[in-house]
Formats: sequence, structure tokens, C-alpha cells
Amino acid sequence: MGGQVCPRPGGEREGERLIQESNGTGEAAPGDSGATAVTSEPAGPLADSRAAFRPAQGEIPTAPGVYRFSDKYGRVLYIGKAKNLRARLANYFQPLHSLMPRTRRMVTLAAKLDWTVVATDTESLVLEHTWITEFKPPFNVQFKDDKTYPYLAVTLREEAPRLIITRNEKIRGARYFGPYPKVWALRETTALLQQAFPIRTCNDADYKRAMSSGRPCLAGQIGRCHGPCSQLISVEDHRARVDELVSFLAGGDSSHLRTLQWAMRDAAAEQRYEDAARLRDQVQAVEHVLEKNAVVLGHDVNLDVFGLRADELAAAAHQFIIRGGRIRGERSWIVDVELDDSPGTLLEQVIQSAYEGEREPPPEILVPLLPEGHAALEEALSARRPRRGKVTLRVPERGDKVQLMERAVLNAGEHLIRYKMKRAADLTARTDALAELQRALDMTEAPLRIECIDVSHLQGTGVVASLVVFEDGLPAKGAYRKYRIEETTDDTDSIFQVVSRRAAQLNLAKESGEQPSGIYRDRPQLLIVDGGEPQVKAAARALAAAGITDIALCGVAKRLEEIWLPGDPFPVILPRTSEALFLVQRIRDEAHRFAITFQRQRRSTSIASRLSEIPGLGPKRVQGLLRHFGSVTRLRAASLAELSAAPGLGPKLAEQVRAHLASPAGPDHDAIDPGDAPDAKLVTAADLALGEEDVQ
Repeated sequence: MGGQVCPRPGGEREGERLIQESNGTGEAAPGDSGATAVTSEPAGPLADSRAAFRPAQGEIPTAPGVYRFSDKYGRVLYIGKAKNLRARLANYFQPLHSLMPRTRRMVTLAAKLDWTVVATDTESLVLEHTWITEFKPPFNVQFKDDKTYPYLAVTLREEAPRLIITRNEKIRGARYFGPYPKVWALRETTALLQQAFPIRTCNDADYKRAMSSGRPCLAGQIGRCHGPCSQLISVEDHRARVDELVSFLAGGDSSHLRTLQWAMRDAAAEQRYEDAARLRDQVQAVEHVLEKNAVVLGHDVNLDVFGLRADELAAAAHQFIIRGGRIRGERSWIVDVELDDSPGTLLEQVIQSAYEGEREPPPEILVPLLPEGHAALEEALSARRPRRGKVTLRVPERGDKVQLMERAVLNAGEHLIRYKMKRAADLTARTDALAELQRALDMTEAPLRIECIDVSHLQGTGVVASLVVFEDGLPAKGAYRKYRIEETTDDTDSIFQVVSRRAAQLNLAKESGEQPSGIYRDRPQLLIVDGGEPQVKAAARALAAAGITDIALCGVAKRLEEIWLPGDPFPVILPRTSEALFLVQRIRDEAHRFAITFQRQRRSTSIASRLSEIPGLGPKRVQGLLRHFGSVTRLRAASLAELSAAPGLGPKLAEQVRAHLASPAGPDHDAIDPGDAPDAKLVTAADLALGEEDVQ
């Protein structure tokens, strides 16, 4: 990885640096299957590769189709679809500085553009997914499973189908059920199913051996298999049992249970007690299988639920598989986000990935939002359900389905957090991240200690700042500090003040000759400020005024991959997949979280101080009131009846509280509660207890 200067054509910005990886070799283009395909070839190496492969005016059709960008080695970089190819591709030839960073990086690396015209939007959707699966372009959404999930599969193509646990999703003719998150739980379920549906589970070698000897295997001898291998049951009757199992797993209804219960009663009435006991065991096995799957909807409901949570670098998806009203499977996976795809586009690709191979979609799919081209997606998914009806995508609006969607989104968010924590704890990844940062920022040594400053305010009032510290790529929470900023003009002035105070602390420790502890003594190799070029200039002025020249400085803009350096008019662009960018994101988010936490504490203290002015409302009642409502916004929005019902308040005190909160008694009266701000991070009680050293 190294720096590279990318000249711009006339009238556009010049000199933006790209820190990028160059790897991969060419791949053959896919067959076009009779569709109209056009290729725009480069004429030769030029500074801006777009000029070499840009089609002539009017050459691109206005029809729907699929397009792909490739680099000079023939490696496919990105594949997309469009209802109008001309309108869509024109976006890629706008001035480079107007493109989003990831798009800009892709078109800068590209050397060739192909497109294929198709007849309908559905065809373009299918062809796009086929090509993405074949070529795995680095700038398309990349799916990561941190594990391969186990499935239950019934091998319907075999003469005597069998029930198996497998992680192979490509067994021809198999009917899959799941995936299941825990293989041990799946083994327990399989053992119960064998009692209720004694069908074959052995491999082909054991089956042929039993056919030759005429003696069933152990499962057949103990009643876990009807024994088609040794003619204890005919192959036709065995297949009928298999069909019953498939129907049970697919629908999850209780008709098979009722049939067994009736047969058990009949056997008992006829005094066939051995048969009745065997049927009783099967009834209990079916009941246990049903108990192991939570009932969430009506018994005739078959659907899938997709939840999605994302940040700038990655997203996590979670899928609930519900058959017969019960959760029959679930899985989570990580999605590497590349080009500037909308949430709808990301969700569309997640759904397509979920039904690859032999996996058949249900008639209904619940999603948090409808993708733009959801009609074409529904048509493509319906084609995977021959003779079984149409697939419909819906956003749930009420009832149990809304709760299921909330659970799926929550699980996706937790999976994303676990993925980021696992990645952050990886020693090799942290070492790589520090080395990449050193190269990208032209530092003489790896930044083993990094400090980051973030400024937070409530609509311009109550300005505070946070300083977080990372050592060896991990947070050093004991060294965190908080700053109150009493008077400031704007964000850049706030940054200047905080950096000046931090620089004064460093100089004091250096000049005193003493050995103060913690933050006063340890000098960072890198200081990060939250912001772009103006904030970096302010921080650089503060360091220069303090005479500090041995600390590297950079700023993180809203576009996360843009890293601003002092004196450089153009940002460094970090690769989306780099460990360095992941570390920078984590540091910035932690600084933001800590600032929001401090803001919430100050806000609560201010409100508590105002409430304590009410006669009869002491500190304990004030704290109980804040705990009861959870946030200042909820307290202000509470009705008189809700206030009266709060612990320690009666109607008279409730009226005084309501009147006091309604009066504009302070500058923060109309300010947003940081706990309810759109970008606020969830902060637990444990978080509030961390880093509570001196407030500077």
C-alpha cells in the first residue's frame, strides 16, 4: 500500500491522494446469453482513465441493462443495473470532485466499461446478481459469514431419501430447512425427528452394505429407521414417510401430531399396547420439536424477516425463518459496504444473497423498508417458487410482525457490534492498522498512542469536548478527559481552545521536570480532531503556538475515508477495507460517545438544579423523577397525570414541576436532549462509570 497522486483534468481539483491497494488479475467476461452487449475499450494509458473508456455521445442506450467497470488487468471492479443505462452511467462521468469518495476511487481505477441491454427490469436484476456471484467485484457489497451455518437437508433425489445435517448448500435435489445457529441444538432436534419420522439417516456406503447383507444398521435395529435398505419397509412407503417429514418441516402445522394422537388412541382402544406405546413416543417427540421452536405467528404463516443495521464501513443482516408460525431458523452475517449504495439497494442485495442455491423464498418477506426496484425483485424471487405462488415484500405496520422486525433489527445491530469488537481485539489487525496509518500519514513511527478530540453542543449552547486515548489500538479509558468550554464562537474556536489546553498540559509536564501521571505525562504520536480542513487548521495553529512539532495531526471528515492533514488542500483517502480506516472509525465513534455522555450528565445536572428550586422537591425526589422518565425530553413531554403518578409526586407538586419546566428559565430550554438526539449512541450505566477523572 502506498500513496499515489491522481491528476485531474482541466477545471477539476488536482492532487488528491489515494492510498490504495493494487492486486488481482484479469478474468474472462461472462457470456451474454443472447443479450445485446457493448464494450467501450480504452485507447491507451491516460492520466484520467475515464477519458480512455468514456463512450461517445449517444452510444449508450436508454434501455434497461447491466453494466460493469473493469481495471487494466481485466478484473471486474463494480457491477450495477439501471432502468436507463444512459442516465445511470452519465453519473460516473461527472467531475471527479463531485463524486463520493468510494465512487471516485472506483472510476479512477477503472480502464474499461461494458454494458448489456436486457428486456425488463427483472432480467437486469437476475443478470446483475449472476455476474456479482461469478466475478465477486471488490466495489460491490461483500458478504461475510463468520461461520457456515448448519442446515437440515432431505435428499429427495435419492432412491431412499435421507435426513442429514450439512453445511453444504449445493446438494442437488435436496430440500433445505434452516439455517440453525447452534449445531448441538440441531442434533437434538434431529434425534427427536427420528423418533417421530423414522427415516433413513445413514450414508450411501452403509446403505449399500445393509442392502447386500439384508441386515439393517443400528438405527434400523433400534427403531430410528424403518429400514428400506433391508426391505423392512418398501422404498415407496419410505418415501411417503419422507414426504410427511418434509411437509411437517415446511409448514410446521400440527396435522401430523393429530394423526399420531388418533392412531395412538385407536391402538389403545384395540388393546395393541406396544403400538400405542410406540405412537406415544412419537407424539412426545413431535411435541418436543414444536416446543423447541418459539410460536410467534399463526400456525398457517410462512414468511422470512430481514433486519439490517449499518455504519459507514459495514452492515449486518439478520434473518428469521418462520414456517407454520414458528421460528425454524435464523442467521446473521456481515456485509462489507463499498460504493455509495442506499439502504434499499443494500437490502435488495442481502435478500438476493439469502436465496442463492437451493434455498426457496417463502410467499411473504418482511423488510424494514422497500427497495426502489422491489417489484422486479418480487418477480425474480417468485420465479424461484415454481407453481407455488408469488413472493411479496412488505414493511410491517402493526402487531406481532412489527415486533419480529424490531427483534431482527436488534439482532443485526448486536451482530455488528460483536463483529467490530472481535476485529478490534485482533492483535494482528491492530498491528496492521497502526502500520497502515503510519504509511498513509507519512509518520516516522507507528502511532502507538493516539488521542482524539470531539466537540459537542446543544444547538450552540452548553459546549463541551471529549478527549479519548487509544494505546496500541485499544481504548485507555483511564486516560479519557472532559472539557467545559464556557465561551466560543464556533467549532473551530472550540477545537483551538481544547488543543491549546492539551498542549499547555504537555508543556507543563515537560518543563516542570516532574513525573506527573497519566495524561499529563504521556505524549501522543498522533492527535485526531473530529472535522475537516477548518478544524485541522485550528488545531495546527494551537500546536504551533505552543511550540509542539513532534505530534502528528489529522482530521476525520464526515466522509469517514477522507483524512485531512495540515497544509494539504486535499484529503488522504483510505481504502474502505483497510484496518487503518476501521481503527480511525472506532476512535472517532468513541470520542463522540464520550462527548455525548458528558453532555447528558451536564444536562441532567442543569435540570436537577432547576427542579430543586421547587419547594418540597429535594435531591432524592429529583433523581427519582429523572430515573422514572429516563430522559429530559420525556420528562418535559409528560402529561400532568403522568407526572402525578411518578414516585414521590402528588398533583400539587406535579403542577409545579410542569409549570417550572415550561418556563424559559435557562439558555438550554429548547435544546435537544442528547440522549434523544438522532445521532446519539446508546450509553449504559457501565459506560457512565468509565473515564470519570478530573474535568478539565
